[in-house]
Amino acid sequence: MNLDIISNYSSECKTVHWSDTSIGQRHGAIWHALGVVLAATALLAGCASTGGLEPKATLKNPQELKASESLSKQVVSATAWPTQDWWKRYGDSQLDQLITEALNDSPSLRIAEARVRQAQAYVGLAESTLSPQVNGNLKSSRQQFSEHSTIPKPLAGSWNWVNEATLNFSYEFDFWGKNHAAVDAALGRANASEVDAYAARVVLLVAITQSYLRLDQAFAQQELAETVLKQRQHVLELTQQRVAAQIDSSVDLKQAELAIPLAKDQIAQAKESVDLLRNQLAALLGAGPDRGLTIGRPHLSAVAAAAIPSNLPAELIGRRPDVIAQRMRVEVFSKDIKVAKAQFYPSVNLTAFIGFQSLGFSKFLSSSSQITGVAPALSLPIFDGGRLRSNLAVHDAEYDIAVEQYNQTLVESMRDVVNQLVSIQWLAEHIEQQDQALKTAQEAYDLSIQRYKSGLGNYLQVLATQSQVLTQQHTQIDLNARALDLDISLVRALGGGYQ
Repeated sequence: MNLDIISNYSSECKTVHWSDTSIGQRHGAIWHALGVVLAATALLAGCASTGGLEPKATLKNPQELKASESLSKQVVSATAWPTQDWWKRYGDSQLDQLITEALNDSPSLRIAEARVRQAQAYVGLAESTLSPQVNGNLKSSRQQFSEHSTIPKPLAGSWNWVNEATLNFSYEFDFWGKNHAAVDAALGRANASEVDAYAARVVLLVAITQSYLRLDQAFAQQELAETVLKQRQHVLELTQQRVAAQIDSSVDLKQAELAIPLAKDQIAQAKESVDLLRNQLAALLGAGPDRGLTIGRPHLSAVAAAAIPSNLPAELIGRRPDVIAQRMRVEVFSKDIKVAKAQFYPSVNLTAFIGFQSLGFSKFLSSSSQITGVAPALSLPIFDGGRLRSNLAVHDAEYDIAVEQYNQTLVESMRDVVNQLVSIQWLAEHIEQQDQALKTAQEAYDLSIQRYKSGLGNYLQVLATQSQVLTQQHTQIDLNARALDLDISLVRALGGGYQ
Protein backbone atom coordinates (compact mmCIF):
# COMPACT_ATOMS: atom_id res chain seq x y z
CA MET A 1 0.00 0.00 0.00
CA ASN A 2 1.51 3.25 -1.11
CA LEU A 3 0.31 6.40 0.71
CA ASP A 4 1.23 9.79 -0.73
CA ILE A 5 0.92 12.36 2.07
CA ILE A 6 0.92 16.08 1.26
CA SER A 7 1.00 18.30 4.36
CA ASN A 8 0.68 22.08 4.69
CA TYR A 9 1.09 23.88 7.99
CA SER A 10 -0.14 27.16 9.41
CA SER A 11 -0.26 28.66 12.88
CA GLU A 12 -3.80 27.38 13.38
CA CYS A 13 -4.49 24.15 11.51
CA LYS A 14 -2.89 21.52 9.28
CA THR A 15 -4.27 20.38 5.90
CA VAL A 16 -3.59 16.79 4.93
CA HIS A 17 -4.35 15.12 1.59
CA TRP A 18 -4.13 11.35 1.21
CA SER A 19 -4.41 9.40 -2.01
CA ASP A 20 -4.23 5.63 -2.22
CA THR A 21 -2.88 4.60 -5.61
CA SER A 22 -1.76 1.08 -4.78
CA ILE A 23 -2.86 -1.80 -6.94
CA GLY A 24 -4.15 -5.10 -5.68
CA GLN A 25 -3.69 -4.40 -1.93
CA ARG A 26 -5.83 -5.84 0.81
CA HIS A 27 -9.19 -4.24 1.48
CA GLY A 28 -8.39 -3.96 5.16
CA ALA A 29 -5.58 -1.54 4.42
CA ILE A 30 -7.93 0.53 2.28
CA TRP A 31 -10.50 0.86 5.02
CA HIS A 32 -7.71 1.62 7.48
CA ALA A 33 -6.72 4.59 5.30
CA LEU A 34 -10.32 5.73 5.12
CA GLY A 35 -10.57 5.53 8.89
CA VAL A 36 -7.50 7.71 9.21
CA VAL A 37 -9.09 10.25 6.87
CA LEU A 38 -12.31 10.36 8.89
CA ALA A 39 -10.48 10.72 12.18
CA ALA A 40 -8.41 13.58 10.79
CA THR A 41 -11.61 15.15 9.50
CA ALA A 42 -13.17 15.21 12.94
CA LEU A 43 -9.98 16.72 14.37
CA LEU A 44 -9.62 19.43 11.72
CA ALA A 45 -13.31 20.38 11.85
CA GLY A 46 -12.59 22.14 15.11
CA CYS A 47 -10.24 24.50 13.29
CA ALA A 48 -12.97 25.95 11.08
CA SER A 49 -14.27 29.33 12.19
CA THR A 50 -16.56 31.85 10.53
CA GLY A 51 -15.18 34.62 12.74
CA GLY A 52 -18.58 35.88 13.94
CA LEU A 53 -19.96 36.63 10.49
CA GLU A 54 -23.75 36.59 10.74
CA PRO A 55 -26.72 38.23 8.93
CA LYS A 56 -28.04 41.42 10.51
CA ALA A 57 -31.59 41.76 9.12
CA THR A 58 -34.73 40.43 10.82
CA LEU A 59 -38.08 39.55 9.31
CA LYS A 60 -40.91 41.97 10.01
CA ASN A 61 -43.95 40.64 11.82
CA PRO A 62 -47.03 41.47 9.68
CA GLN A 63 -49.01 42.20 12.85
CA GLU A 64 -46.71 45.20 13.37
CA LEU A 65 -48.32 46.83 10.31
CA LYS A 66 -51.21 48.42 12.13
CA ALA A 67 -54.14 49.14 9.80
CA SER A 68 -57.24 48.66 11.96
CA GLU A 69 -58.12 52.36 12.06
CA SER A 70 -57.48 52.84 8.36
CA LEU A 71 -59.81 49.93 7.63
CA SER A 72 -62.38 50.70 10.32
CA LYS A 73 -64.96 52.03 7.83
CA GLN A 74 -64.70 49.05 5.49
CA VAL A 75 -67.16 46.19 5.28
CA VAL A 76 -65.58 43.00 6.64
CA SER A 77 -66.35 39.66 5.02
CA ALA A 78 -64.69 36.25 5.29
CA THR A 79 -65.45 35.70 1.60
CA ALA A 80 -63.71 38.86 0.42
CA TRP A 81 -60.65 37.02 -0.85
CA PRO A 82 -60.77 36.83 -4.65
CA THR A 83 -61.32 33.44 -6.27
CA GLN A 84 -58.97 32.03 -8.89
CA ASP A 85 -61.49 32.84 -11.65
CA TRP A 86 -62.19 36.32 -10.25
CA TRP A 87 -62.78 37.89 -13.69
CA LYS A 88 -66.02 35.92 -14.11
CA ARG A 89 -67.67 38.19 -11.56
CA TYR A 90 -67.90 40.84 -14.32
CA GLY A 91 -70.30 38.63 -16.28
CA ASP A 92 -68.78 39.06 -19.76
CA SER A 93 -68.46 35.87 -21.80
CA GLN A 94 -66.14 37.53 -24.30
CA LEU A 95 -63.73 38.43 -21.49
CA ASP A 96 -63.85 34.81 -20.29
CA GLN A 97 -62.92 33.68 -23.80
CA LEU A 98 -60.02 36.15 -24.05
CA ILE A 99 -58.56 35.04 -20.73
CA THR A 100 -58.83 31.37 -21.65
CA GLU A 101 -56.99 32.12 -24.88
CA ALA A 102 -54.31 34.08 -23.05
CA LEU A 103 -53.72 31.29 -20.54
CA ASN A 104 -53.09 28.91 -23.44
CA ASP A 105 -51.06 31.10 -25.78
CA SER A 106 -49.41 33.99 -23.92
CA PRO A 107 -45.60 34.09 -24.38
CA SER A 108 -45.17 35.70 -20.95
CA LEU A 109 -46.77 32.69 -19.26
CA ARG A 110 -44.71 30.29 -21.34
CA ILE A 111 -41.56 32.13 -20.27
CA ALA A 112 -42.63 31.80 -16.62
CA GLU A 113 -43.35 28.10 -17.09
CA ALA A 114 -39.95 27.59 -18.74
CA ARG A 115 -38.30 29.27 -15.76
CA VAL A 116 -40.08 26.82 -13.47
CA ARG A 117 -38.75 23.89 -15.51
CA GLN A 118 -35.29 25.45 -15.45
CA ALA A 119 -35.39 25.78 -11.65
CA GLN A 120 -36.59 22.20 -11.31
CA ALA A 121 -33.68 21.06 -13.48
CA TYR A 122 -31.28 22.86 -11.14
CA VAL A 123 -32.82 20.86 -8.29
CA GLY A 124 -31.85 17.71 -10.16
CA LEU A 125 -28.31 18.99 -10.58
CA ALA A 126 -28.04 19.74 -6.87
CA GLU A 127 -29.49 16.34 -5.90
CA SER A 128 -26.94 14.57 -8.08
CA THR A 129 -24.20 15.61 -5.64
CA LEU A 130 -25.81 13.42 -2.96
CA SER A 131 -25.35 10.26 -5.01
CA PRO A 132 -22.23 8.31 -6.00
CA GLN A 133 -20.91 9.09 -9.45
CA VAL A 134 -19.92 6.25 -11.77
CA ASN A 135 -18.45 6.68 -15.24
CA GLY A 136 -16.47 4.66 -17.74
CA ASN A 137 -13.16 5.59 -19.35
CA LEU A 138 -11.43 4.08 -22.37
CA LYS A 139 -8.09 5.40 -23.64
CA SER A 140 -5.79 4.08 -26.32
CA SER A 141 -2.74 5.98 -27.54
CA ARG A 142 0.34 5.13 -29.55
CA GLN A 143 3.48 6.80 -28.30
CA GLN A 144 7.25 6.71 -28.42
CA PHE A 145 8.96 6.17 -25.07
CA SER A 146 12.04 8.22 -24.22
CA GLU A 147 15.39 6.47 -24.12
CA HIS A 148 16.39 8.58 -21.11
CA SER A 149 13.31 8.23 -18.89
CA THR A 150 12.37 5.69 -16.25
CA ILE A 151 11.03 3.33 -18.91
CA PRO A 152 13.49 0.39 -19.13
CA LYS A 153 14.67 -1.31 -22.26
CA PRO A 154 13.57 -2.82 -24.51
CA LEU A 155 10.63 -0.36 -24.30
CA ALA A 156 12.91 2.71 -24.06
CA GLY A 157 13.09 4.38 -27.46
CA SER A 158 10.35 2.22 -28.97
CA TRP A 159 6.84 2.91 -30.21
CA ASN A 160 3.94 1.10 -28.60
CA TRP A 161 0.25 1.24 -27.79
CA VAL A 162 -0.82 2.26 -24.28
CA ASN A 163 -4.32 1.01 -23.49
CA GLU A 164 -6.51 1.61 -20.46
CA ALA A 165 -10.16 0.85 -19.70
CA THR A 166 -11.60 1.67 -16.29
CA LEU A 167 -14.85 1.98 -14.41
CA ASN A 168 -14.53 4.97 -12.06
CA PHE A 169 -16.42 5.66 -8.84
CA SER A 170 -16.50 8.84 -6.75
CA TYR A 171 -18.46 10.00 -3.74
CA GLU A 172 -18.33 13.07 -1.50
CA PHE A 173 -19.24 12.57 2.15
CA ASP A 174 -21.57 15.41 3.13
CA PHE A 175 -20.62 15.50 6.81
CA TRP A 176 -21.33 19.22 7.20
CA GLY A 177 -24.58 19.34 5.23
CA LYS A 178 -23.18 21.46 2.40
CA ASN A 179 -24.72 19.45 -0.42
CA HIS A 180 -28.02 18.96 1.39
CA ALA A 181 -28.22 22.71 1.99
CA ALA A 182 -27.53 23.30 -1.71
CA VAL A 183 -30.40 20.95 -2.56
CA ASP A 184 -32.69 22.81 -0.15
CA ALA A 185 -31.68 26.11 -1.75
CA ALA A 186 -32.40 24.74 -5.22
CA LEU A 187 -35.79 23.46 -4.05
CA GLY A 188 -36.54 26.88 -2.57
CA ARG A 189 -35.68 28.58 -5.84
CA ALA A 190 -37.89 26.11 -7.71
CA ASN A 191 -40.79 26.82 -5.35
CA ALA A 192 -40.24 30.56 -5.67
CA SER A 193 -40.23 30.25 -9.46
CA GLU A 194 -43.60 28.47 -9.30
CA VAL A 195 -45.02 31.30 -7.23
CA ASP A 196 -43.45 33.80 -9.66
CA ALA A 197 -45.23 31.96 -12.47
CA TYR A 198 -48.55 32.49 -10.71
CA ALA A 199 -47.63 36.13 -10.12
CA ALA A 200 -46.99 36.46 -13.87
CA ARG A 201 -50.41 34.89 -14.45
CA VAL A 202 -52.04 37.47 -12.16
CA VAL A 203 -50.20 40.33 -13.88
CA LEU A 204 -51.32 39.09 -17.30
CA LEU A 205 -54.95 38.57 -16.34
CA VAL A 206 -55.15 41.94 -14.61
CA ALA A 207 -53.60 43.62 -17.67
CA ILE A 208 -56.12 41.92 -19.98
CA THR A 209 -59.07 42.82 -17.76
CA GLN A 210 -57.96 46.43 -17.35
CA SER A 211 -57.35 46.79 -21.10
CA TYR A 212 -60.78 45.26 -21.75
CA LEU A 213 -62.27 47.77 -19.31
CA ARG A 214 -60.55 50.65 -21.12
CA LEU A 215 -61.91 49.27 -24.40
CA ASP A 216 -65.39 49.48 -22.89
CA GLN A 217 -64.60 53.03 -21.80
CA ALA A 218 -63.41 53.95 -25.31
CA PHE A 219 -66.61 52.54 -26.84
CA ALA A 220 -68.64 54.58 -24.35
CA GLN A 221 -66.72 57.73 -25.28
CA GLN A 222 -67.32 56.97 -28.96
CA GLU A 223 -71.06 56.57 -28.37
CA LEU A 224 -71.12 59.83 -26.44
CA ALA A 225 -69.28 61.62 -29.26
CA GLU A 226 -71.79 60.27 -31.77
CA THR A 227 -74.67 61.49 -29.56
CA VAL A 228 -73.05 64.92 -29.28
CA LEU A 229 -72.72 65.05 -33.08
CA LYS A 230 -76.47 64.44 -33.45
CA GLN A 231 -77.21 67.15 -30.88
CA ARG A 232 -75.00 69.64 -32.68
CA GLN A 233 -76.54 68.78 -36.01
CA HIS A 234 -79.94 69.48 -34.46
CA VAL A 235 -78.69 72.79 -33.05
CA LEU A 236 -77.27 73.67 -36.48
CA GLU A 237 -80.70 73.11 -38.04
CA LEU A 238 -82.27 75.37 -35.42
CA THR A 239 -79.61 78.03 -36.04
CA GLN A 240 -80.21 77.88 -39.79
CA GLN A 241 -83.93 78.42 -39.16
CA ARG A 242 -83.21 81.34 -36.82
CA VAL A 243 -80.84 82.94 -39.34
CA ALA A 244 -83.47 82.55 -42.03
CA ALA A 245 -85.94 84.26 -39.70
CA GLN A 246 -83.32 86.96 -39.06
CA ILE A 247 -83.23 86.14 -35.33
CA ASP A 248 -79.55 85.11 -35.37
CA SER A 249 -76.64 86.38 -37.40
CA SER A 250 -74.31 84.55 -39.74
CA VAL A 251 -71.72 84.57 -36.94
CA ASP A 252 -73.98 82.27 -34.89
CA LEU A 253 -74.39 80.07 -37.95
CA LYS A 254 -70.63 79.73 -38.43
CA GLN A 255 -70.19 78.80 -34.77
CA ALA A 256 -72.88 76.14 -35.11
CA GLU A 257 -71.21 74.83 -38.29
CA LEU A 258 -67.80 74.74 -36.55
CA ALA A 259 -69.20 72.49 -33.84
CA ILE A 260 -69.86 69.72 -36.42
CA PRO A 261 -66.23 68.93 -37.45
CA LEU A 262 -65.16 69.26 -33.81
CA ALA A 263 -67.68 66.59 -32.84
CA LYS A 264 -66.55 64.35 -35.71
CA ASP A 265 -62.95 64.78 -34.51
CA GLN A 266 -63.96 63.51 -31.07
CA ILE A 267 -65.51 60.46 -32.76
CA ALA A 268 -62.29 59.84 -34.69
CA GLN A 269 -60.22 60.06 -31.49
CA ALA A 270 -62.51 57.59 -29.74
CA LYS A 271 -62.30 55.15 -32.68
CA GLU A 272 -58.51 55.43 -32.61
CA SER A 273 -58.54 54.48 -28.93
CA VAL A 274 -60.81 51.50 -29.68
CA ASP A 275 -58.46 50.20 -32.40
CA LEU A 276 -55.33 50.70 -30.26
CA LEU A 277 -56.88 48.88 -27.31
CA ARG A 278 -57.98 46.01 -29.54
CA ASN A 279 -54.42 45.76 -30.80
CA GLN A 280 -53.11 45.83 -27.24
CA LEU A 281 -55.46 43.04 -26.22
CA ALA A 282 -54.38 40.94 -29.18
CA ALA A 283 -50.73 41.32 -28.12
CA LEU A 284 -51.58 40.30 -24.55
CA LEU A 285 -53.22 37.18 -25.96
CA GLY A 286 -50.06 36.38 -27.90
CA ALA A 287 -51.85 36.91 -31.22
CA GLY A 288 -51.50 39.25 -34.20
CA PRO A 289 -53.33 42.56 -34.67
CA ASP A 290 -56.05 40.93 -36.78
CA ARG A 291 -57.21 39.04 -33.68
CA GLY A 292 -58.03 42.37 -32.11
CA LEU A 293 -60.38 43.28 -34.96
CA THR A 294 -62.72 40.47 -33.90
CA ILE A 295 -63.13 41.79 -30.33
CA GLY A 296 -66.56 43.35 -29.96
CA ARG A 297 -68.03 45.85 -27.54
CA PRO A 298 -67.57 44.69 -23.93
CA HIS A 299 -70.57 44.13 -21.67
CA LEU A 300 -69.16 44.34 -18.17
CA SER A 301 -71.52 44.06 -15.22
CA ALA A 302 -71.31 46.23 -12.14
CA VAL A 303 -69.94 44.51 -9.05
CA ALA A 304 -70.99 44.54 -5.42
CA ALA A 305 -69.49 47.03 -3.00
CA ALA A 306 -65.96 46.19 -1.96
CA ALA A 307 -65.29 44.33 1.28
CA ILE A 308 -62.12 43.28 3.07
CA PRO A 309 -61.14 39.96 4.61
CA SER A 310 -61.41 39.79 8.37
CA ASN A 311 -57.85 38.56 8.88
CA LEU A 312 -55.76 41.33 7.35
CA PRO A 313 -52.82 41.74 7.46
CA ALA A 314 -51.84 38.31 8.81
CA GLU A 315 -53.23 36.18 5.98
CA LEU A 316 -52.11 38.59 3.28
CA ILE A 317 -48.61 37.10 3.49
CA GLY A 318 -50.10 33.81 2.32
CA ARG A 319 -52.24 35.31 -0.44
CA ARG A 320 -49.93 37.67 -2.35
CA PRO A 321 -47.59 35.80 -4.71
CA ASP A 322 -44.93 38.52 -4.54
CA VAL A 323 -44.82 38.34 -0.72
CA ILE A 324 -44.71 34.54 -0.74
CA ALA A 325 -41.99 34.36 -3.37
CA GLN A 326 -39.87 36.91 -1.52
CA ARG A 327 -40.29 34.97 1.74
CA MET A 328 -39.12 31.84 -0.05
CA ARG A 329 -36.06 33.68 -1.31
CA VAL A 330 -35.19 34.58 2.26
CA GLU A 331 -35.15 30.86 3.05
CA VAL A 332 -33.06 30.19 -0.07
CA PHE A 333 -30.41 32.67 1.01
CA SER A 334 -30.34 31.15 4.50
CA LYS A 335 -29.47 27.81 2.87
CA ASP A 336 -26.79 29.52 0.78
CA ILE A 337 -25.26 30.76 4.04
CA LYS A 338 -25.17 27.18 5.31
CA VAL A 339 -23.37 26.12 2.12
CA ALA A 340 -20.86 28.96 2.54
CA LYS A 341 -20.21 27.99 6.17
CA ALA A 342 -19.70 24.34 5.29
CA GLN A 343 -16.89 25.32 2.94
CA PHE A 344 -14.79 26.21 6.01
CA TYR A 345 -14.81 22.54 7.03
CA PRO A 346 -12.83 19.63 5.60
CA SER A 347 -14.00 18.07 2.37
CA VAL A 348 -13.93 14.27 2.35
CA ASN A 349 -14.05 12.39 -0.93
CA LEU A 350 -13.69 8.78 -1.91
CA THR A 351 -12.70 7.74 -5.42
CA ALA A 352 -12.11 4.23 -6.77
CA PHE A 353 -11.50 2.57 -10.08
CA ILE A 354 -11.27 -0.90 -11.59
CA GLY A 355 -10.25 -1.88 -15.08
CA PHE A 356 -7.45 -2.99 -17.37
CA GLN A 357 -4.18 -1.41 -18.46
CA SER A 358 -1.49 -2.76 -20.77
CA LEU A 359 1.11 -2.02 -23.41
CA GLY A 360 -0.17 -3.37 -26.68
CA PHE A 361 -3.38 -5.28 -27.30
CA SER A 362 -2.36 -8.94 -26.88
CA LYS A 363 -2.92 -9.11 -23.11
CA PHE A 364 -5.13 -6.03 -22.71
CA LEU A 365 -8.13 -7.93 -21.29
CA SER A 366 -6.24 -10.61 -19.40
CA SER A 367 -6.45 -10.89 -15.62
CA SER A 368 -2.80 -9.94 -15.28
CA SER A 369 -3.62 -6.50 -16.81
CA GLN A 370 -6.25 -5.75 -14.16
CA ILE A 371 -5.88 -2.54 -12.16
CA THR A 372 -7.82 -1.38 -9.10
CA GLY A 373 -7.45 1.58 -6.80
CA VAL A 374 -9.15 3.39 -3.94
CA ALA A 375 -8.30 6.98 -3.02
CA PRO A 376 -9.86 8.51 0.08
CA ALA A 377 -9.01 12.22 0.20
CA LEU A 378 -9.30 14.99 2.73
CA SER A 379 -8.81 18.70 2.03
CA LEU A 380 -9.11 21.77 4.22
CA PRO A 381 -8.34 25.33 3.13
CA ILE A 382 -5.48 26.86 5.09
CA PHE A 383 -4.74 30.18 3.44
CA ASP A 384 -7.09 31.51 0.78
CA GLY A 385 -6.52 35.24 1.05
CA GLY A 386 -9.89 35.72 2.74
CA ARG A 387 -11.89 34.11 -0.07
CA LEU A 388 -14.11 31.98 2.15
CA ARG A 389 -14.83 34.77 4.63
CA SER A 390 -15.65 37.14 1.79
CA ASN A 391 -17.89 34.50 0.22
CA LEU A 392 -19.74 34.06 3.51
CA ALA A 393 -20.02 37.83 3.93
CA VAL A 394 -21.52 38.05 0.43
CA HIS A 395 -24.20 35.47 1.30
CA ASP A 396 -24.90 37.18 4.63
CA ALA A 397 -25.45 40.45 2.76
CA GLU A 398 -27.66 38.72 0.17
CA TYR A 399 -29.75 37.31 3.01
CA ASP A 400 -30.04 40.77 4.59
CA ILE A 401 -31.10 42.22 1.23
CA ALA A 402 -33.70 39.47 0.77
CA VAL A 403 -35.09 40.06 4.26
CA GLU A 404 -35.39 43.81 3.76
CA GLN A 405 -36.94 43.25 0.33
CA TYR A 406 -39.48 40.96 1.99
CA ASN A 407 -40.15 43.57 4.66
CA GLN A 408 -40.56 46.25 2.00
CA THR A 409 -42.83 44.01 -0.09
CA LEU A 410 -44.96 43.36 2.98
CA VAL A 411 -45.27 47.06 3.72
CA GLU A 412 -46.06 47.87 0.08
CA SER A 413 -48.67 45.11 -0.10
CA MET A 414 -50.55 46.55 2.89
CA ARG A 415 -50.27 50.05 1.43
CA ASP A 416 -51.57 48.70 -1.88
CA VAL A 417 -54.65 47.14 -0.30
CA VAL A 418 -55.47 50.19 1.80
CA ASN A 419 -54.94 52.53 -1.17
CA GLN A 420 -57.52 50.68 -3.26
CA LEU A 421 -60.02 50.65 -0.41
CA VAL A 422 -59.54 54.34 0.34
CA SER A 423 -60.01 55.21 -3.34
CA ILE A 424 -63.11 53.01 -3.56
CA GLN A 425 -64.57 54.70 -0.49
CA TRP A 426 -64.08 58.23 -1.80
CA LEU A 427 -65.07 57.29 -5.35
CA ALA A 428 -68.57 56.44 -4.11
CA GLU A 429 -68.99 59.99 -2.85
CA HIS A 430 -67.43 61.39 -6.02
CA ILE A 431 -69.91 59.46 -8.17
CA GLU A 432 -72.83 60.67 -6.07
CA GLN A 433 -71.82 64.30 -6.51
CA GLN A 434 -71.11 63.71 -10.18
CA ASP A 435 -74.59 62.31 -10.78
CA GLN A 436 -76.07 65.43 -9.23
CA ALA A 437 -73.82 67.69 -11.33
CA LEU A 438 -74.80 65.87 -14.53
CA LYS A 439 -78.49 66.10 -13.68
CA THR A 440 -78.22 69.86 -13.09
CA ALA A 441 -76.18 70.41 -16.26
CA GLN A 442 -78.69 68.41 -18.32
CA GLU A 443 -81.60 70.46 -16.93
CA ALA A 444 -79.74 73.69 -17.82
CA TYR A 445 -79.10 72.40 -21.36
CA ASP A 446 -82.75 71.40 -21.84
CA LEU A 447 -83.89 74.85 -20.73
CA SER A 448 -81.43 76.58 -23.06
CA ILE A 449 -82.65 74.48 -26.01
CA GLN A 450 -86.28 75.33 -25.24
CA ARG A 451 -85.45 79.03 -25.03
CA TYR A 452 -83.43 78.74 -28.24
CA LYS A 453 -86.36 77.12 -30.05
CA SER A 454 -88.72 79.81 -28.85
CA GLY A 455 -86.38 82.58 -29.93
CA LEU A 456 -85.66 83.83 -26.42
CA GLY A 457 -82.16 82.43 -25.88
CA ASN A 458 -79.03 82.66 -27.98
CA TYR A 459 -76.49 80.26 -29.40
CA LEU A 460 -73.83 81.09 -26.82
CA GLN A 461 -76.15 79.94 -24.02
CA VAL A 462 -76.81 76.68 -25.85
CA LEU A 463 -73.08 76.18 -26.50
CA ALA A 464 -72.16 76.87 -22.87
CA THR A 465 -74.74 74.51 -21.37
CA GLN A 466 -74.00 71.82 -23.95
CA SER A 467 -70.28 71.97 -23.08
CA GLN A 468 -71.12 71.58 -19.39
CA VAL A 469 -73.25 68.52 -20.10
CA LEU A 470 -70.53 67.04 -22.30
CA THR A 471 -67.89 67.55 -19.62
CA GLN A 472 -70.05 65.88 -16.98
CA GLN A 473 -70.89 62.97 -19.30
CA HIS A 474 -67.19 62.36 -20.02
CA THR A 475 -66.49 62.47 -16.31
CA GLN A 476 -69.30 60.03 -15.57
CA ILE A 477 -67.93 57.52 -18.09
CA ASP A 478 -64.46 57.86 -16.57
CA LEU A 479 -65.80 57.41 -13.02
CA ASN A 480 -67.77 54.30 -13.95
CA ALA A 481 -64.64 52.86 -15.54
CA ARG A 482 -62.57 53.81 -12.49
CA ALA A 483 -64.98 51.96 -10.21
CA LEU A 484 -64.32 48.72 -12.11
CA ASP A 485 -60.61 49.50 -12.40
CA LEU A 486 -60.33 49.92 -8.62
CA ASP A 487 -62.18 46.66 -8.12
CA ILE A 488 -59.69 44.91 -10.42
CA SER A 489 -56.80 46.58 -8.60
CA LEU A 490 -58.18 45.39 -5.27
CA VAL A 491 -58.31 41.84 -6.64
CA ARG A 492 -54.65 42.18 -7.60
CA ALA A 493 -53.73 43.71 -4.23
CA LEU A 494 -55.36 40.77 -2.44
CA GLY A 495 -53.31 38.25 -4.41
CA GLY A 496 -55.39 37.62 -7.52
CA GLY A 497 -56.85 34.38 -6.19
CA TYR A 498 -53.58 32.79 -5.14
CA GLN A 499 -53.89 30.25 -2.32
